[in-house]
Amino acid sequence: MNLSAYEKTIGDLGYVDVGEGAATLFVHGVGTGSHLWRNVIAGLKDERRCIALDLPLHGRSRARDDLSLPALAEVLEEFCARLGLDQVDLVANDTGGAVAQIFAVRHTGRLRTLTLTNCDVHDDLPPEAFKPTVELAARGELAPLAAAALDRPELIAATVYGQGYQRIEDPGALVEAYMRPIFGTPEGGRAFERMLVALDAKDLIAIAAELAALTVPTLVAWGTDDVFFGLDRARWLRDTIPGVEEVVEIEGGRLFFPDERAADLLPHLRRHLAG
Repeated sequence: MNLSAYEKTIGDLGYVDVGEGAATLFVHGVGTGSHLWRNVIAGLKDERRCIALDLPLHGRSRARDDLSLPALAEVLEEFCARLGLDQVDLVANDTGGAVAQIFAVRHTGRLRTLTLTNCDVHDDLPPEAFKPTVELAARGELAPLAAAALDRPELIAATVYGQGYQRIEDPGALVEAYMRPIFGTPEGGRAFERMLVALDAKDLIAIAAELAALTVPTLVAWGTDDVFFGLDRARWLRDTIPGVEEVVEIEGGRLFFPDERAADLLPHLRRHLAG
C-alpha cells in the first residue's frame, strides 16, 4: 500500500491517517518510519482509523533536541492531545515498543489496548547485536557510512536492515522511506547518532514496577528469528505485565515482520482489538 495519499503534518510531526472509527496508533523504532506499517494498515483501514506517526527525525517529522525514550513517550502524548485522541489501541515495534512501554505506564488512561512486537525490553537496550552500530554512532562514524549508501541501495542488505528482514524485495524503497529522511543531510545524520547514544536501558529499568501493575489488555507478537530481540524478551513481558493476554510466535519472523509478514500478524491483531 502506498501511504503518500494519507500523509499529514501537525506542527513538526508527520503522520499517516486513514480510515474511520476507533483509532489504532502505530509506532515504529529507530531508523524506520510509518512506512513500516503500510501493509498492516492496508489490512485494517476499512475496519478502523489507522494512524502511523513518524517519530522525530524520521519520515517527515523534524528532529527535536531531546530524543531520549521518556521524551519520545511525551511526543506520543502530545500527538494524541493534538489530534484529540482520547483513547487509542497502541501498536509498536523495535524502539517504538520501548517508547510505548513508557507511554503506557505514564498515560495509561489513553490506552484501550497495547500490542508489542519485537522490541527493547528492560535492560536489553541496546541489544547485543546492535551495540556495534551504537558504537559507530558514538564515534561519529555511522552517519557518513549511511550517507554513502544512499545512492547504492544494494548495500542495504549488508546493514541492520538486512538483519531485520527475511528478504528485502525493494532496497531502493527502503532507502527512500527510511534512510534518506535521516541521512540525506549531515545535520540529520548527526542527530541520529545523538539519538542512538541517548537511548538508555535505565529508562526501561525504571518502569519495571509500573509495568508489573499494568492491566491494559496486551498482545505480545514476536518473530522467532530475530537476532536482536529473542523470545526470552517476549516471555519477560508476559511474566511482568499482568495485562498480557497472549504471546503469539511468528515462526521465522524477524524484527521487521510487521512489514513483510503483515498477513501473519493481522488475524491476531484483529482478534485482540475486537476483544
